[in-house]
Amino acid sequence: MSQPVTLAPGLAWALGHIEDDGTQGGQRRRGPDPRITLREWMTNGARTRLGRMVANGEITTFEQAVASRLPIREPEIIDAFFQPNLFVEMIGRPRRIQRMTDSGQRTRFNVMVVVGNKDGVVGLATSKGKEVATTIQKATNQAKLNMITVRRGNGSWESGGGPGRSVPMKITGRAGSTRITLMPAPTGKGLVIGETGRMILEMAGITDVWSSSKGQTRTQYNFARSTFNALKQANLARISRADVERLHISRGGMS
Repeated sequence: MSQPVTLAPGLAWALGHIEDDGTQGGQRRRGPDPRITLREWMTNGARTRLGRMVANGEITTFEQAVASRLPIREPEIIDAFFQPNLFVEMIGRPRRIQRMTDSGQRTRFNVMVVVGNKDGVVGLATSKGKEVATTIQKATNQAKLNMITVRRGNGSWESGGGPGRSVPMKITGRAGSTRITLMPAPTGKGLVIGETGRMILEMAGITDVWSSSKGQTRTQYNFARSTFNALKQANLARISRADVERLHISRGGMS
């Protein structure tokens, strides 16, 4: 007798019969319905080796996908792991880019999108295109392919014991002339950072942080990239097992 196949949470959700009102966390969903997209992806067949392994139930979590060392080249793979708890936000407004060519004026749009599950995973990307809606969808798909797990911990000396949702150490990220430094904050302090950085950190599931900034911080896209790069730097730091236990450091989801 064959064993039942265990699917990734998003695939189980897509194939289930759960009522869906088209919203996520009280917000209207952007773009196509991910449930329909996932069903079509499974019906038509994944295009990559990793995608086929996810569709067949051989890989069911993002951590397993990263450990496989196979490149993630299909946004549906990310949907399979995190839907319906995957959130999308656009950074600022679409930027209009106008150029004069031999055939006349040419208008394109530049869009930045952040994607996350608000529990330790976040992605960021920009895209250019002729139409706003299709450009947002392109940026969303690319942000899913850029997803990273985030190290969180209780790195502030002011905090008591137990898990924390701050950064575990002082970390710095750069983009262009902008430099953002994130520092551990005690539980309940909130996100002491600009609105753009707050959007990135909220998507990553970080709730408490101190910050400082240098350079052209009014450049919204560079501010977002600097914050995202700081989170990436935390993953590169070497931390002893004793510090992991002392600072209650986790990587990825906590719930």
